[in-house]
Amino acid sequence: MTDRRLFLARSAAALATVAAPAVLRAQAFPARPIRYICPWPAGGSTDAVMRSLAESAGRTLGTSIIIDNKPGAGGTLGAIELVNAKPDGYTVSQLPHGVFRIPHMQKVSFDVLKDFTWIACLTGYTFGLVVPVSSPIKTLQDYVAYAKANPGKMTYGHTGAGTSPHLAMEEFAQRAGIQLVHVPFKGNADNMQAVLGEHVMSASDATGWGPHVEAGKLRLLATYGSQRTKRWPNVPTLDELGYKTVSDSPFGVCGPKGMDPAVVRVLHDAFRKTLDDPAVLATFDKFDQTIIYKNTEDYTRFARESYAAEKATIERLGLAAKS
Repeated sequence: MTDRRLFLARSAAALATVAAPAVLRAQAFPARPIRYICPWPAGGSTDAVMRSLAESAGRTLGTSIIIDNKPGAGGTLGAIELVNAKPDGYTVSQLPHGVFRIPHMQKVSFDVLKDFTWIACLTGYTFGLVVPVSSPIKTLQDYVAYAKANPGKMTYGHTGAGTSPHLAMEEFAQRAGIQLVHVPFKGNADNMQAVLGEHVMSASDATGWGPHVEAGKLRLLATYGSQRTKRWPNVPTLDELGYKTVSDSPFGVCGPKGMDPAVVRVLHDAFRKTLDDPAVLATFDKFDQTIIYKNTEDYTRFARESYAAEKATIERLGLAAKS
């Protein structure tokens, strides 16, 4: 009996010794500012939303969360940065939906299923198709009619090959039986400048176009969600118009692989709390975004499922990389 008690006591002590470092690390984290990579240019809708999230989560964590803009490559530069980052919680990033698609289209330097820690999903986009208000195109039906009458002449800007604004338009075009010319930009701000300056005939993007629509400079032809938006309830969706195209691209905060679960929990809880912050919710409303919350386990499962689903979409659109 004495030996058994001694064994149990030693086992309990060993477990406490193993658990203690994780607890201490969580208690000590964060001890310095956190870098939150935005893989889009400053001034766009994603940048604005991420800055709001960073400010709110930073207050909870008691440190600064600094937005680091890394635009280009279809929004995948954040993923590339995470591959080489230390898994200490001090470098995190937004990983847009394109990270599930682009690996099926071209060679990339990351493995979506192995290289990341999916900390928390927080929100998603409202995408839409806009034209300059001076355009003779008044409706999506006009858009399709023009594209059919002028194959290969209708241009649209988007935020990079393989991004949701690009792939949604390609899916729509395939279902509508039209040929469009896509023009990639680094992000929302550049895309909006191009369509406002009429350098492209239309633009597919997240709701950075919202203020320009409200100011009467751009005309919104359709949105890509499963339902109409609160702000533009009279504008139809691509799905309800018969094109079977739905896109909202959930996103949040991700880190490198191999992060300490205790640190992941600290970050998760801080970013989860942002969804109760009126300032964050006001920013969501400004860009017509909704709460799309997934915890670490659910977000990880979503990543696996999305990677498989996007492979099928890319193959259907004929955009898969040639082997």
